[in-house]
Amino acid sequence: MDSIGVIANLNRSGAQQVVERLAKWCDEHDTPLYFCQEMTSVSGASRNVVQRCDLPELCDVILSMGGDGTLLATARLVGDSGVPILGINIGSLGFLTEQTPVDLERTLQRLSEGGYHLQERMVLAASVSTADGKTSCALNDVVIARSDIRMASIALYSNGDYICSYNADGLVISTPTGSTAYSLAVGGPILNPEMDAIVASPIAPHSLASRPLVFNANEALTVEISPDTEVAVMIVDGQESTKLKNGDRISIEKANYRVRLIRFDENSFYKVLREKLHWGYLPIQDSTRIV
Repeated sequence: MDSIGVIANLNRSGAQQVVERLAKWCDEHDTPLYFCQEMTSVSGASRNVVQRCDLPELCDVILSMGGDGTLLATARLVGDSGVPILGINIGSLGFLTEQTPVDLERTLQRLSEGGYHLQERMVLAASVSTADGKTSCALNDVVIARSDIRMASIALYSNGDYICSYNADGLVISTPTGSTAYSLAVGGPILNPEMDAIVASPIAPHSLASRPLVFNANEALTVEISPDTEVAVMIVDGQESTKLKNGDRISIEKANYRVRLIRFDENSFYKVLREKLHWGYLPIQDSTRIV
């Protein structure tokens, strides 16, 4: 590990102090540290402030400090560069950002010694028929949703084959990584994040027969906005939005690259499920019961 880049949400309580601890460790270990330009308020940051878009080229690893939203933004920045990302959770749930600031120095030491493994996560690529070829990439999900008080009417296709139409508040198209996010909230299944698959989960469908579908990752999905829906929106990872109109077709398929996340052996996917989502936990009924 020759150099580290950092993207941090400094609005989180205590974030600035955590970044300063990172800077101190890098100074003590002669490890170059690069800050994105929004972080000039950090003590000593002015030494190595660069444009955010330059971080993947300059760094061997990028630390994402904040919540899952910060990591999702970092993943889109890294794109197909292959630079691995380590998430440090500062604040809320942090399902993707598993490490905590408490053990920051030990985590950095393990990182420098290679005591970790890389987990490759599937990414979705989405493009709108009227968007002049622009492609948006999502580590979590692509959401097609109504943008007024009326339900959206949308049709779903796989490899050009018509599947069904939904009258609903929208449709969540997620990766296995995103299966524990919005997709789960609307009733979708949980998938192991190392799988290759695509989940389509309707949002508040106006039909009891509408249920989530799981597709092979090699299938190319198309979502069509019907003439009955005048306005809708495509939201990528909850952060980027594109206005849609009736007749628009959104193509969604597996991207030609993967995001590489740094993981430590003690943080298995199923352990995180138990500890952060309390998955499968039973209430303790008496003092002799072991859960």
